[in-house]
Amino acid sequence: MTKALIICAGGMSSSLIAKKTQTLLAEQGVEVEMNAVGVPEGAKRIASSEYDLYLVSPQTKMHFKQFSDAGAKVGKPVVQIPPQAYIPIPMGIEKMAALVKENI
Repeated sequence: MTKALIICAGGMSSSLIAKKTQTLLAEQGVEVEMNAVGVPEGAKRIASSEYDLYLVSPQTKMHFKQFSDAGAKVGKPVVQIPPQAYIPIPMGIEKMAALVKENI
């Protein structure tokens, strides 16, 4: 199963978004395990190459270059989440699901 990780400031709101996105993708027939962690843990997870896709939240975009470089070292995509895909309402979840499908 494909695995995607959202990296955010604390992992709280991202956990909700990850769960809702995973559910929507499953309804669309796409099996993706979605999780969320904060910035320090995110850097470790990229280095371990544990996930297939890493998504960087809007509030942590200042870390994007660092995460992108780390992803390149392990051959894994790191994608910046646009603000309109980072809201836990149906429209935002649909945009997040589309972003995941485009990058896996």
